[in-house]
Amino acid sequence: MQVLEQSVVVFSQNYLPLCRVNIKRAIVLLVTNKAEPLDLTAESGWLIHSPSLVLSVPKHIRLKIAAAERMWKVPPVNRREVLRRDHHVCQYCGSNKRLTLDHVIPRSRGGTHTWDNVVIACERCNSRKGDRTPTEAGMQLRKVPKAPAHPAVYFAEQFWSDVQAKLE
Repeated sequence: MQVLEQSVVVFSQNYLPLCRVNIKRAIVLLVTNKAEPLDLTAESGWLIHSPSLVLSVPKHIRLKIAAAERMWKVPPVNRREVLRRDHHVCQYCGSNKRLTLDHVIPRSRGGTHTWDNVVIACERCNSRKGDRTPTEAGMQLRKVPKAPAHPAVYFAEQFWSDVQAKLE
């Protein structure tokens, strides 16, 4: 793999992993003194050669400047967002054909149209479940529905689980 296609993990000032950037962006952050190298592992990174400079680019950098936290709102509960959360898969059988929205606790029984009560279901599972709860219908949810979290939280969780896997 070519060096310029590599990515670098960027941490905030308080060491929260924020995102991955391409190596060119990492070089700009290091040269402009907006970031500093972090050495989390024994892996050193890459040596980048220019006509007048040889720069060592680590695999992890930490921002020196305070990154303005962008406002992030929980998205509305709608078909597109629930499909995205559930990865376009029926939460009962795993099918990806003829998908609909399903209320885990039916609205007729007091269920709400909220993130923790709406899942994606194929038409077959949705009609089989009908106006019952999954337990009453003898159906099992593949995962518990919940509201989406901030993208940085997802990235941080994935990053630390990858680090943990490498250490084991």
